[in-house]
Amino acid sequence: MQRFLFPRWVNRFLMVLGAAAVGGGGYATLMGGIVTDPVTLNTGYQPEQPVPFSHALHAGQLKMDCRYCHDTVFEAAHAAVPPTATCINCHSPADAQGITALSAVRADSEKLDPIHASWETGKSVAWKRIHNLPEFVYFNHAAHVNSGVSCKSCHGRIDQMEVVHQAETLSMAWCIECHRNPNPHLRPKDQVTNLDWQPAEDWDQEAFAAQAREEQNINPQVHCAVCHR
Repeated sequence: MQRFLFPRWVNRFLMVLGAAAVGGGGYATLMGGIVTDPVTLNTGYQPEQPVPFSHALHAGQLKMDCRYCHDTVFEAAHAAVPPTATCINCHSPADAQGITALSAVRADSEKLDPIHASWETGKSVAWKRIHNLPEFVYFNHAAHVNSGVSCKSCHGRIDQMEVVHQAETLSMAWCIECHRNPNPHLRPKDQVTNLDWQPAEDWDQEAFAAQAREEQNINPQVHCAVCHR
């Protein structure tokens, strides 16, 4: 019985196939292990916004409370992006006679053109989301801030940022670390949005956290179903 012989081109094909497998494995490792790593991909993310809103000015110098713009943070899972009407409260455009409302602040600035255009047309300003978790992750703002976790724990010192950027990794490991030991992140609930709050010299953080957790039944879970629903 005559033995079957593969054509010579099969040798070259196997070499190309092997090279493709090695290259594909390297590419998958690069994309899955390095490029998509939270530290590499997200930390420091600082997109250019349609309006150069300064948190350092509004939340820092003017001491505006976070809830003035993000007014749902204590009641809802999501912190609302402020509607144009909120901006207009202070930055109302001039009317046909060039007269602005008494509350207007630098209403003639070109930087505010997108705000005024939004007000006139009814179309929302195309703000770019910075802290953007994957769709398969469930995070409830109200549950955290009502437990005494400050905005600062996840967002950093927003009140010092001229342009907001992502300060923390927001990775799963980072979240689990806090859930396993939330004590360092707990503070009086009336100080949650006070980003520059500092405890008194005789403050006992562990004693306060233990009392707060007992009174409010704060017992963060690390089970997968807590965040992945």
